[in-house]
Amino acid sequence: MEKVKLTIAGEIYNLSTDDNAESLMELGEDLNRKIKGLMETNGKISVTQAAVLTALEYMDSYKKSEMTCENLRTQIQDYLEDAARSRTDAEISKREVEKLNKELNALKSSR
Repeated sequence: MEKVKLTIAGEIYNLSTDDNAESLMELGEDLNRKIKGLMETNGKISVTQAAVLTALEYMDSYKKSEMTCENLRTQIQDYLEDAARSRTDAEISKREVEKLNKELNALKSSR
């Protein structure tokens, strides 16, 4: 368990994590930058409002990423099914070629 100290919108947060502490610090810095950016852009916005807007932005991005991942999973599954069908078709074609070659050789030898 690693301890991490984050400062977000002027507030200090002491957190413990089993994950990479550096990654958590980067997330905190990004969150702080986003909230501060919103507050600088609009001087009338409160920290809470900036935090909610930032959370909405992240949730929107998360939902879009989930949809993209699901689309990719579906595409991969389709590709795998196509590949399996192609392997089956190739095996059938190979057997057919072998059968036709045997028939051809039999016809040649019967002459």
